[in-house]
Amino acid sequence: MATNRKDEMMKAIRPGFGNRLKKDLRRNYVVYLMVLPVIAYYIIFCYVPMYGVVIAFLDYDPSWGIANSAWIGLRNFQEFFQSIYFPRLLKNTLTISIATLVLGFPAPIIFAILVNEIRNKHFSKAIKTSTYLPHFISMVVICGMIKDFTGANGIITQLFAKLGGENKAMLSNPHLFVPIYVISEMWQKVGWDSIIYLAALTGINQELYEACSIDGGNRWKQTLHVTIPGIMPTVIIMLILRMGGILGVGHEKIILLYNESIYSTADVISSYVFRKGLVNADYSFATAVG
Repeated sequence: MATNRKDEMMKAIRPGFGNRLKKDLRRNYVVYLMVLPVIAYYIIFCYVPMYGVVIAFLDYDPSWGIANSAWIGLRNFQEFFQSIYFPRLLKNTLTISIATLVLGFPAPIIFAILVNEIRNKHFSKAIKTSTYLPHFISMVVICGMIKDFTGANGIITQLFAKLGGENKAMLSNPHLFVPIYVISEMWQKVGWDSIIYLAALTGINQELYEACSIDGGNRWKQTLHVTIPGIMPTVIIMLILRMGGILGVGHEKIILLYNESIYSTADVISSYVFRKGLVNADYSFATAVG
């Protein structure tokens, strides 16, 4: 009985959730206004479109709409898994993703460590600025530059020919697409991706370098025993985030670079979805593949 009376008294004293929410809204209304666009973005562009996923299980006809299109179950999935394109698309997607991860992930880390060793501030700023620039260039412009450099008369093609390669457009050779894609991806992102590692390097205690130097460690030993362990937590977190998108090869760059002669190595899941859905207007099949 005493416990029940105490609970009743606490409920009477403590304001209800609605009153507390109103008071908090009045006190922190600016914060709630700031978060509204973020909530609206996720609702409009992430949750509302999820209704369209049902198209994958329909024989969808835009003139009939989702509600009136015929239900066909898993037919689109079966058709894709049994087609000759499935193993090729999966192989190409994994090949490009793993190659980009293995070669592209360590590049900004190494670059950040090297830049951190530069003592001339003006030279360091010039290097950083020049490597950040490709990140801000439009993907269309980047791909246009790649096509010009690797075309029949491009400077990279001419150098490649002098080293014993063929003197023809490099993007017409299926075996050269993945190297071109990965190297251009590294060039485009190495500077921008190194920012987070440069920030992590500034957080390393400088006394650790002094202690290593007193113990006889040169710059290489300091890098191995102080710098790399100091940024390792950041490296692990970034690696986990990168691993989560291993099948998410962006279709923009692929579509802008590839052509029919190199589909065997350049065509990935996202580019195949683009062709089937938007080019061939097979919306149901493209949704199932996606």
